[in-house]
Amino acid sequence: MNDSLFRPLPAAGTFLLAALLSCSPGPQVTQDPMVLRYDKPADYFEEALPIGNGRIGASVYSGIGTDRLSLNDITLWTGEPDRGKDHPDIARGIGDEAAATLPLIREALEREDYALANELQKKVQGHFSESYQPLGTLLIQYDTLRTPAGAPVPASGYRRSLDLDSAIVRAGVMLGGQERTTEYFASAPDSVIVIRIRSAQPFSATLALTHPTPHARVTATADGTLSQEGYVAYHAYPSYYRMEGERRLYDPARGTRFRTLLGATSEDGTVTPTQCLLPGGQTPADALRVEGSTCLTLYLVNATSFNGFDKDPAREGKDYRALSERNLRRCREKGYDGILASHLADYTALFGRVKLNLGETAPEVAALPTDQQLRRYTDLEERNPQLEALYYQYGRYLLIASSRTPGVPANLQGLWNERLDPPWSCNYTVNINLEENYWPAETAALPEMHAVLLSYLHNLSRTGAATARHYYGIGRGWACGHNSDIWAMTCPVGLETGDPMWANWNLGGAWLSTDIWERYLFTRDRDELVRNFPVLKGAALFCLDALVEKQDPETGETELITSPSTSPENAFVTPDGYVGPTLYGATADLVLIRECLQDAVCAARVVGGEEAFIREAEAALPRLRGYRTDHEGKLREWYHDWADQDPHHRHQSHLVGVFPGHQISPETTPELARAAARTLEIRGLETTGWSAGWRVNMLAHLQDADGAYRMLRRLLRYVSPDAYRGPDARRGGGTYPNLLDAHSPFQIDGNFGGCSGIMEMLLQSEADGTVRKLPALPAQWPEGGISGIRTRGGKTVTMTWRDGRVTAYREK
Repeated sequence: MNDSLFRPLPAAGTFLLAALLSCSPGPQVTQDPMVLRYDKPADYFEEALPIGNGRIGASVYSGIGTDRLSLNDITLWTGEPDRGKDHPDIARGIGDEAAATLPLIREALEREDYALANELQKKVQGHFSESYQPLGTLLIQYDTLRTPAGAPVPASGYRRSLDLDSAIVRAGVMLGGQERTTEYFASAPDSVIVIRIRSAQPFSATLALTHPTPHARVTATADGTLSQEGYVAYHAYPSYYRMEGERRLYDPARGTRFRTLLGATSEDGTVTPTQCLLPGGQTPADALRVEGSTCLTLYLVNATSFNGFDKDPAREGKDYRALSERNLRRCREKGYDGILASHLADYTALFGRVKLNLGETAPEVAALPTDQQLRRYTDLEERNPQLEALYYQYGRYLLIASSRTPGVPANLQGLWNERLDPPWSCNYTVNINLEENYWPAETAALPEMHAVLLSYLHNLSRTGAATARHYYGIGRGWACGHNSDIWAMTCPVGLETGDPMWANWNLGGAWLSTDIWERYLFTRDRDELVRNFPVLKGAALFCLDALVEKQDPETGETELITSPSTSPENAFVTPDGYVGPTLYGATADLVLIRECLQDAVCAARVVGGEEAFIREAEAALPRLRGYRTDHEGKLREWYHDWADQDPHHRHQSHLVGVFPGHQISPETTPELARAAARTLEIRGLETTGWSAGWRVNMLAHLQDADGAYRMLRRLLRYVSPDAYRGPDARRGGGTYPNLLDAHSPFQIDGNFGGCSGIMEMLLQSEADGTVRKLPALPAQWPEGGISGIRTRGGKTVTMTWRDGRVTAYREK
């Protein structure tokens, strides 16, 4: 085996940073090669390696006899532009009584009739989100090599890897003493997935494309092109919605269209049309046949008819056929070397900005495959700082790979989904998960990825204005509920059957819009803030009009609260034993409203000309009900001092003020910080992947280094693939063999939360210029360094430390 195959390619961005540091005084940071390595092919999705260019991507299995790539296009969703109250589900009368029901809910809550209020909440529910769809599968079926005696040639020395420094997956295997290698990457500049297969001896293979929808057809042409074209459902229901009939509705005149083209070029072999039987198929399908090749290059391109959240993809869609044909022609003309050079220049300029060194791992451990390292990290509790640094940089890699399409942010699984009925529709869940996806964007020097989310907020603000009017009777601003999708739906979900515990939460706009002010703190770009400010102001106006007055029974003061209210996905227990989610004045609501109003006021002062809005918001802020503690010393989640139905619940929304908010810290609010710490203590270690990622950040901001590190290790607990049923199957929240986050199932938010948490352990910054160096440095990282991370003052930081103390620090 040629070991050089698995060494990372030079990263131009890394070399540039090193050159800049060497030419000027200050700390320098070295970084181990960022490579995920394995010694067997992937059998399951949770072992496959993800590649992506921010729009199209693949989960790469790298098999020996059969190679498989699960394909995705981030714009391929079921559905059509959201039509608000004219949506086909809403046309049945769903949600017609929404605004009129709100006074009845408030009256029931005033009478402390929580059961009635909860039941009435269902009248304030609309339709569900649409579903993110897989693009299909590329199969490469190799002919079996045989010895002169006719026996199969044995395979040995298998290796596969994902090099984060170059965003290239590589696989290699020895077949009868001869090497076959494959490289895979997704180029953003050329919008193509490229696969190059080299072999020391000629090989033959069959190439096939498949799609799980019944409405796709494949054709093969003599010029070595395989074409797959089809359309997805114009409407879909989530798997958890109890219903009769079809969950996906198809119509040849409706829905998003797609066209996938695979161009195959062999330097010395032949590529001709053929037919083959696909796995599970009964009739032959068109395919390509490769004969006698030692170097085969595949160019895979795709285009959909998606043309924006407000354009019908069937009647107003993009010319996806022409787009795909033009792109494949251009890629063939440019060739492998030209595409590779453009890809490396583009990708390394982003990824190479940040380097991290958390210390050295024992050489005998570092030499092991990544999945074995993860299992030992879990079972033997080995020290492995290189694995932790790899996990951090993997988060940055995943964000670059899944967030480069304006108005289409990374979804619940980023970019990578194999299922027609994906978990939770693979949508945008905005009561934490979409926000968590973007926590590392600014600090980890990837503002271009964050811009994708901000452009999406403009879409939400348009549909959200109709939601505010129809469901809440509020004429100012905009609102967003629990879920959204590529069509920027904002209504509360449930179709009058959803549990209000999750279905009726309506402060997604308030939470998401705080990213607008956060963005400005990092960039100090006033022009951009001016463009984005109407979105932030609109969310704040909805909050102001949603508030109601209530006299505090403990103090007698008249305060502003929300009614009705929920604390996302959690439930309380009243003294008389009632269990439910609907109440008034949940702490999480008020924390988010306070954060939104404060950010909007700060932004308004920078933008100028918003004196009336500033006066209104500033008058409301001191009247918002403040924090309380409960009988256990926790930060109170409910208006009254009630018990939690689940004391160890995965959500901790009432702690938003610790992180990502800026309301609670050990320096400024020590008593509240202690109450927040007590809350996390009782919540415990056992939780889902994304929740563990969130807790790492909060514990870091509470300056609990041991707790943050313990939670990070919990996040990195080995979980076996979902479909694996062996005797050593591992379930629960943690990390899969390919280092993707296990909720479980897979959700990408835990990867991004963990990436952010590691940074927050090392460096924190505030709007006023405060920078905390090593605020939660664990004893396990006694020396190390980081370079390229950014602060809210718009500075880029390089820092090294030894024996737990900063040895060099530079801002520029």
